[in-house]
Formats: sequence, structure tokens, C-alpha cells
Amino acid sequence: MSGRRFTHFVIFAEMRTGSNFLESNLNQFPDLRSWGELFNPVFVGGPRNDDVLGITLAEREKDPFRLLAAIRAHDDRAIPGFRFFHDHDPRIMEACLNDPACGKVILSRNPLDCHISRKIAQATGQWKLTNVKHRKQARIRFDINEFMDDIDKSQEFRTDLLHQLQVTGQTAFHIHYDDLHDIDVLNGLARFLGSNHRIESLDRTLKKQNADNLESKVANYDEMVSALASLDWLNLSRIPDFEPRRGPGVPGYLAGEVAPVLFMPVAGTAEQQVEAWLAAHEARLGGNVLRGFNQKTLRQWRTQHPGFAAVTVLAHPLRRAYRAYLALARPARSDLRDRLVSKKYLKIPRKGMGAPGYDHEAHRRGFLSFLLFLKACLAGQTGERVIPAWASQSAILRGMSQVVIPSHVVSEDDLQAGLAHVERLKGLDPVPVDTPGNEAGPFSLDDALSDRVRRLIQDIYAQDFLNFGFSGWPEQR
Repeated sequence: MSGRRFTHFVIFAEMRTGSNFLESNLNQFPDLRSWGELFNPVFVGGPRNDDVLGITLAEREKDPFRLLAAIRAHDDRAIPGFRFFHDHDPRIMEACLNDPACGKVILSRNPLDCHISRKIAQATGQWKLTNVKHRKQARIRFDINEFMDDIDKSQEFRTDLLHQLQVTGQTAFHIHYDDLHDIDVLNGLARFLGSNHRIESLDRTLKKQNADNLESKVANYDEMVSALASLDWLNLSRIPDFEPRRGPGVPGYLAGEVAPVLFMPVAGTAEQQVEAWLAAHEARLGGNVLRGFNQKTLRQWRTQHPGFAAVTVLAHPLRRAYRAYLALARPARSDLRDRLVSKKYLKIPRKGMGAPGYDHEAHRRGFLSFLLFLKACLAGQTGERVIPAWASQSAILRGMSQVVIPSHVVSEDDLQAGLAHVERLKGLDPVPVDTPGNEAGPFSLDDALSDRVRRLIQDIYAQDFLNFGFSGWPEQR
């Protein structure tokens, strides 16, 4: 085996993609050996197998890497491999994707053909065909919801595969169902895997089971065509999202020493008000607000406070963006403001609001320039990093969910009611909560508004408007 590119290989596929046919043809090569569905959750290798190389299903479940090691050690003349579907053992998928010595083959097929083929196989009980005289036929009824469930599972599987290959700098051999009868493509695949041989003809033991057209296989064909016509195949309704992924921000979390409450702040929202609320509870209970967490100490706190409430607060994107702008524009010295002004992203005087001539019109112009900068920054079109103050709240919550999923997502406009609900659930006596006031400064948010601002904010934070149901304008206070 020394000197070979791969020590083993895996065929990533789904049911009814032609993986059996592909495997039978790869096994014609003397120096390749595919062992079937080794990590299927209900059998090992194949449905009639009690074991593979003496390793049973129960033993494989206990230690899947033992079986992987066994096939690699079995025959040093042949590169071993196996087929892997989306519902197979995820421990093996992770190990193979992170191992550059494992050859990756990705087999695909038209998803509608896959779905209908699977439905027919389920209806007839015939999953393989070696003699056309024994072919079983059935007409199935198409269900759009069932089909979309299949699509979602296969797309999630494919996305995970491609993402991990990208981040590890690897490539895979992609082969389509329609290529399986092209002997030159199969020889090319074998060469990719490290075979020194060629085959001259295909193994045609397995026969195509459902060669008829779709109309003869689907009882409600017209209904299926109508349902499929409504699908957005090109994903035209997708909201582009180029914002970088965020970490969980654990050091910024606050928690009660006694009160079972974890506050996971979103920058630019009612952080001070919720911190004061938590501190008031701790004062009553004889404890302190805990801060400065890392993942280890946060895990310890969670263990010590079973049933805790994980609270975060969201603010309307427009109000939050305005606060971020004020933080930049206030007279206090700011290196970030200097940089953005120098790069002509921010059209305000270098000294900010305190500068001569900073009037109502300058304020409107400055806020608009800031929003245009935000749009470019979140799309990765500037050299500036996306800081928490203007990162989308959707991205911040996704980052949080890596360690803790917030159990209480409270709107800043309903802060009193939202925190009162947490108090009732956790048996805490109510304490008053300050309502976030109007942003301090010589001008108000109203002074900076325009129709263009409205369109921009909904464009910049489209995911937040969609995910959290914000209205076009924030409620006035």
C-alpha cells in the first residue's frame, strides 16, 4: 500500500443514486474493494450480513473505528472503501472528511428520480434487480411535502460535505448517475482512487429497475408537475448573506450568583438596563453578578444552576444602527471614526458632532453615509472588520447557539413584560426595569430619518427583519 495516494475511500451517496451499480463495477478492479454500507444504522455491510470481518453490528456501534481499521488491514493489495449515506454513523463521516488519506467520491442523481425510485422500491419491496423477468412495478402517488423533506435532508448532507472539504483544502471525485455507464469515467474514477488497472466492460449484473417515463410511474402526474412548478429551484428568494460567522462571545456574558439567570447581551441593545435588573435581583438574594466567563467556567455555572434561563434582548435594527452611529459621531476621540472619515466611508467632520457646522443636515448626511458603509462592511466589501455593535443580530444569536441557545429572546420594546415572564418562571420577586430612553445627542433618530434610510436598513439587516419580525419603523418613545 505504500506510495498510494489514499489508504481507503468512501462513496458519499443517497439511496437510489446507483451506488450499488457503482460499487459492483469498482469491485471489478483487482486493487479496489468496496465493502457496502458498513456504517448503516440497522445493518453492517448489507441487510443479510451478521458481521463484517467478524465485527457485528453491536460491536461496530460500540467502536466504529475498529471496523474501519479492520478493512484497511484486511488486504494490503486492495484499497478498501465503503458507501456512506446521510443517516449513517456521523463519527465515521467526521473522521473521513478530516483525513486527507481517505479518498472521497460524491455520487449524485436527479433528486426527483431518486425520490420516485425510492417510493417504488418501498411499494414493491424490490431494492435490487438482477433479472428483468422478476421486475416488480408500481405507480406511486407524489406528495410534495414528502419530496421536500427528502430534498432538505440530501441538501444538508451535501452542504456539510462540501463545506468540510473546503475548510480542509481537499477535493473529491464527483460522479453523476448518468455517468455510471461510461466506462471511461469509471476508469478515471479508479485512477483517481489509486488503481493501476482498467476494466474493458461493465458489470451489468444489476439492472435498471424503473426505465419507464415519469408519467407511467406517478399516478398523480399532473398534480406533481403543478406542485413542482411552484418550487424556487434557483433559490431566487434567498437573501444574500456574506456576513462572517461570529463566535459565541462568552466573556461578555453575565450571570446571577444566586438567581438562575444567564444574560447573553447583544451589543447595541438594552444591555445596561438588563444588567441593572440582574444586579437588583442579586442584591435581594445576597449574591453578585458574575462576569468574565470562559467556556469552562460557564459550563461550571450551568451545571450549578440547572433549569437556568438564558436571556438575550433584541432591538429594532434601525435604532441599533443609530446607536452605533452615535458612538462613532460623538465628540470624544475615536480612532475608528478617524479611519472611516479618512477612507471617506463616514461623511462627518473628524471631530464629530462637536465640530462647527455639524447641523441637522450634516447629521442626516452622516447617518446615511454610515448606513452605506454598513452595507458594504457586512458584505465583506471593505477592509473593516464587522464589530459586535453593528453585526446583525441573527449572526450574533447564531454565534451564541454554539455554546448556549437563548431560551428567552426578549424584544427591547417589551422589556418589562419579557423580564417579568422570566421572573415568574424562575420564582423571582419582581423588580422594576428601566426602559431604554431616546439616544442622547443634539439630534434624535427622527432627525436622521428618510425614505432612503428606511430602504437601506431593511436591505442591510434583511435577515433580522425576516427572522425576528421587526416592523419597518421602530416604535417611537
